[in-house]
Amino acid sequence: MFINKTTDGKNNLCGEKIAQLRKQMKLSQRALADRLQLIGLDLDKNAIQRIECGKRFVTDIEICAFLKIFSVTFEELISLEPF
Repeated sequence: MFINKTTDGKNNLCGEKIAQLRKQMKLSQRALADRLQLIGLDLDKNAIQRIECGKRFVTDIEICAFLKIFSVTFEELISLEPF
């Protein structure tokens, strides 16, 4: 049976990286949500919190928005290596 989670039980690969990038930019979760809304993605602070802790799946549309905000490649965003 296929399980849709990482080996540590998380629902995404990029949540920790998103948190790391957000902190490097000195953004709060609310400020990141505001930036995402400015480019047309309606995510609130709570959704970002759930993504960062691995409780929420991330759609391809959301990944594209994160790539744009953070100016990173897809490979960098999903990499398990820290920046």
